[in-house]
Amino acid sequence: MNRFWCCFFIFWPILAVLVSWYSPDMDWWFPGEPGTPIGSQIDDLFYLILVIVTVVFIGTQIALCYVLWTGVKKQKGKALFTHGSHNLEVIWTIVPSGILMFISLYQLDVWKNFRVQSTFPEAAIEAPVAEVTARQFEWRIRYPAPGKVLKLTPQPDDLYTVNDLHVPTNRPIVIQLRSGDVQHSFFVPDLRIKQDAVPGQVIPILFEVLKGGDYDLTCAELCGWGHYKMRARVLAQPESEFNDYLLGLQQEQNYDGVADEPAPSLAQQTKEVRQ
Repeated sequence: MNRFWCCFFIFWPILAVLVSWYSPDMDWWFPGEPGTPIGSQIDDLFYLILVIVTVVFIGTQIALCYVLWTGVKKQKGKALFTHGSHNLEVIWTIVPSGILMFISLYQLDVWKNFRVQSTFPEAAIEAPVAEVTARQFEWRIRYPAPGKVLKLTPQPDDLYTVNDLHVPTNRPIVIQLRSGDVQHSFFVPDLRIKQDAVPGQVIPILFEVLKGGDYDLTCAELCGWGHYKMRARVLAQPESEFNDYLLGLQQEQNYDGVADEPAPSLAQQTKEVRQ
């Protein structure tokens, strides 16, 4: 019976390692390749930490299995009582501290590129693409009118959508994040972008989408009974298509439904704005 329990506790760590090893082949892993440069850095940091904890996990489990197996064989004799080893305590205090210090220093560049505003490109910080306000239970997006710069305070000609964020590709962009009520979290898994929206604060998010596409936007903070349905999309598209989208949105919002003359075409408006 003692050997049964020994094998029982040995089996589970082996199973955990095997499942983790095969999980990428079963799509139990990241949702795909990172769609942003910062996403690649975050993935590299994740894999570094994964290697460290895996080595520690395997090492401690081998030691535990050894103790269990040798303990089963010893049917006789008194158990050894000890107050511990001062040398061992010093070692397992210094080694984890050193590992944590290494990780904290290694990730400084990733943190700087994602959060330190003084390192953001000047053009991106001075002309945010949009303001995203999280609220129970939707994402409200505010764009500047074509040809204008987004202000912190809403302007009469600003453009609005709900749960549909469009961004240009292949250039650094900034999104201004707000919360209209409680704490939310702006999370786009495919882009590896995650930032809490805190009431009373305007938080800039810097990223660059490398490939056009439709990406899921979710709230990663439990924010109320409707948290589960707080979903939206981030549509990344070339710069010209993004500009056309803003012009179309402006035309749609400004049309009063009774104008005698048809609204100017998107091509005409695009030409005027670019001039």
